[in-house]
Amino acid sequence: MAKETPPERAGRPPKPTAASKALDRADALRLLALLRPHRLKLVLAMLSMTLTAASTAGMAWLVKPLLDYVFVDRDLALLNGLTLLVFLVYGATGVFSFFQSYFMNKVGYTIVNDLRVKLYAHVERQSLRFFHQHSSGELISRVVNDVSLIQSSVTQVVTGLVMDSCKVAGLLFVLFSREPLLAFLGILALPFAVLPIARFGRRLRLLATGGQLIMGSLISVLTETFQGARMVQSHNMTEKEIARFAVECRENVDNLMRAVTVKSLSSSVMEIVGGVCVAAVVWYGGSAVILGDSTPGTFFSFLTAILLLYEPLKRLTRIHNEAQQGLSAARRVFATLDEPPSIQNPPEPVTLAKVRGEIEFRQVSFAYEPGRPALQDVNLKIGPGETLALVGPSGGGKTSLANLLPRFYDPDRGEVLLDGVPIARLDLPFLRSQIALVSQEVTLFNDTARNNIAYGKPEATDEEVRRAARDALAHDFIMALPEGYSENIGEKGGKLSGGQRQRIAIARAILKDSPILILDEATSSLDAESEKYVQMALENLMSRRTTLLIAHRLSTTDKATRVAVVKGGRVVEEGERAALLRAKGEYYRMRRAQFWETEAESGGAGAPEPGEDI
Repeated sequence: MAKETPPERAGRPPKPTAASKALDRADALRLLALLRPHRLKLVLAMLSMTLTAASTAGMAWLVKPLLDYVFVDRDLALLNGLTLLVFLVYGATGVFSFFQSYFMNKVGYTIVNDLRVKLYAHVERQSLRFFHQHSSGELISRVVNDVSLIQSSVTQVVTGLVMDSCKVAGLLFVLFSREPLLAFLGILALPFAVLPIARFGRRLRLLATGGQLIMGSLISVLTETFQGARMVQSHNMTEKEIARFAVECRENVDNLMRAVTVKSLSSSVMEIVGGVCVAAVVWYGGSAVILGDSTPGTFFSFLTAILLLYEPLKRLTRIHNEAQQGLSAARRVFATLDEPPSIQNPPEPVTLAKVRGEIEFRQVSFAYEPGRPALQDVNLKIGPGETLALVGPSGGGKTSLANLLPRFYDPDRGEVLLDGVPIARLDLPFLRSQIALVSQEVTLFNDTARNNIAYGKPEATDEEVRRAARDALAHDFIMALPEGYSENIGEKGGKLSGGQRQRIAIARAILKDSPILILDEATSSLDAESEKYVQMALENLMSRRTTLLIAHRLSTTDKATRVAVVKGGRVVEEGERAALLRAKGEYYRMRRAQFWETEAESGGAGAPEPGEDI
């Protein structure tokens, strides 16, 4: 599996350019915009933060009168008052800390929820082309991990900027009121700590981006191997997949350790600078007290403020790191949100009062990738109630043609029409409500049998669900389940056999009762006995509907009104089955070859002579 190289492996972090700074500002503004709907809770959180910071500064302020007037002057009356005041300050700090934490986390988690739902909804509305271009692991990582990083970043950054800034301001006020000269000299030392922190932040952002890429790759491995457990085990690849997962995990650990190294260096710089400052304060302040130039209360008040100042100042320097991680995650999330769905509802959508079911492909060309056409100049017309069988070699374009009808993709050239109206003009939900699809790759959900059948019509009654199941010959095996229709059939219908899963899917299409039906190898997983009865049910369903029947097994085309042979992205032959057999063209050769293969496998007489019924 090809992987992106995490950017942190490229070497030293690149210097920020004017363009990158502008992009950072734009991303930061978009993040701040997420806070706008939560202004009231944010104001309450900020007020609580401010009061918490004021209480913290108050603790440092009280040290001077406590030492000088109580312990030195032995003022008992003042002791009682200061004792009550200390209790009130600590109590206020605890109360305000609770409220700032509660409101800030409420805002953060609400933002995560809203952004995650918005991102999921945006991804779900994308066309199939989008899912071919992005791995499921990458998308899951963005919805789960990246959004969580944004929440952590927003919460930590806002809290740090407000509460820690207020704490720093309050404590600086105490410092300057106690020892102005020493406080000024301390501030001069700050740039020596801040400059390396900024450099660490850029490095940490690259590591965060690399970590998100690695996590997306890791989730992709999990998704592929869990869903393909049967294939992995049947090919004895269990140990290889374990080794592949271990490699991904080691890369993740290595990236995490690089991030830990950067964070630890950042903290170490602050510890060293803090140690120098505290040592200078102890020497200078102690000397002043000994020489009689200051009082013990002033010294310890200043020292207390310095010690209390250390933690919020350290958190403020880490804000840059937190912001860089959040911006890295935000850029990936915003990149996904900014990618518009290639299939969208038209500006003025049209609905039809009654759908007759006439379908026309007019000069249709389509490619999944530039330069590799899947369809070229296809012209086909299907009358109301008609069944058109699409046959041809694998990769010829049959499924691609069917995918254009519900607008899973749009053609590069030409147009598809329904009852004479280009489907690009039709309301997209209306268009898809008129089409029922049964694919060879059955999609079932980790839900009850009933809910899987009623997936396209959740308002259906129990009797309607049971009737559809009977028509699809699914009722008997559903009733044999321990809880019948209420039985959870497992992820991807894992509790059912392949034929049973296919019949659940057929029952779902029957219940939807749409005028247009797409059957993409719909009976391929059924045994011969079940197929016979399901074909009878499908014939009743198809008799009143326009049906596009994609068939590899050519015997399933016997009831089709017409047959179109699709090869190399073109319709090379079209007409009634009998006429195509008489013409002895492509369809005849395919039918003859398949008949020969079937006879050879069963030990029969071999291929028929020309003119025999095949």
